[in-house]
Amino acid sequence: MRKTLCALATALLLAACAHQPIPPRIEPTLAQLDAAQRVGLDAAQLGSLLNKPLYQMQPAELGRFLAWQQLDQPNLRQRIAALARKNIGQPYELFLLGEFPYETYDTQPLFSLAKSDCVVFAEHTYAMALSASWEEFFWMLQRIRYRDGVIGTATRNHYTEADWNVANGWLVQDVTATLGVPTRPYHQRIDRQAFLLKQFKIQRDIPVQPFDDVYVAKQDVAAIEAQLQDGDFVNVISGRNGNYYASHVGLIVTGADGSRRLLHSAEPQVREETLQAFIARLAERDARQAGQNKAELAGFKFLRLNESPQVPPMAPQPRPTRPF
Repeated sequence: MRKTLCALATALLLAACAHQPIPPRIEPTLAQLDAAQRVGLDAAQLGSLLNKPLYQMQPAELGRFLAWQQLDQPNLRQRIAALARKNIGQPYELFLLGEFPYETYDTQPLFSLAKSDCVVFAEHTYAMALSASWEEFFWMLQRIRYRDGVIGTATRNHYTEADWNVANGWLVQDVTATLGVPTRPYHQRIDRQAFLLKQFKIQRDIPVQPFDDVYVAKQDVAAIEAQLQDGDFVNVISGRNGNYYASHVGLIVTGADGSRRLLHSAEPQVREETLQAFIARLAERDARQAGQNKAELAGFKFLRLNESPQVPPMAPQPRPTRPF
């Protein structure tokens, strides 16, 4: 009986797969082949990379693809959009990355191409767009992810608004208050000392930081969407009862119809959807969760990608201290 059921299930699965359309193979243009030749790729290698999602590539393949992509798409904004879209379908995993093997406080590895969470997806996309090799990508990723590029759990940009946005001011600039619609203020109490001790058992003497910020309410986003550009960084602001924070992040891309779309990593995989579809979907979620004292979508912060980012140098990596 079990074999019969398994055989039936397999037949149904194969039948379903048979009816799913196979995406057309991408064939390189003459200009793309010329760019490939300049970075040492032959036609077969380029064809393989063009038809493979980023999350299925090995590091060496990604390095070759990034070198080619710099030549094929010299415009940074369009390169970010192209790379982000090439990762659509990448599986989502929360709390994906840590500092292993450099440190053991967070034993997740320093990188993963196969999966992402929302922050990892944005960091990887920016780092890839700014790089022309695997080595440069890995260096750039650490420069974006850590304060002054110094690898460590305590120097990671944990708090989106107070850490990531501020530390990466060379890459993106907060334009939330300049878009021409009213903004809503909110306040945070950033206690890095308590966070590091609770989450990682790391002891650091860090004073509490009061942090004030603003966001655009969700109902006002439609009025400013046309001002958003490919590669802009989005903070999704959630909360309730006066306590608000960035609960999610993503990137802006422009649709073929001119609509502004959010490209982001969320359960179950990286996806692209219009901002209004995202707002509507979360409104339905919040309605289902009404009365459960859960955070609700409040609005968004928008950070403009700098036209020509000037990457600051990496600070020296300090030698680890000894326990005696």
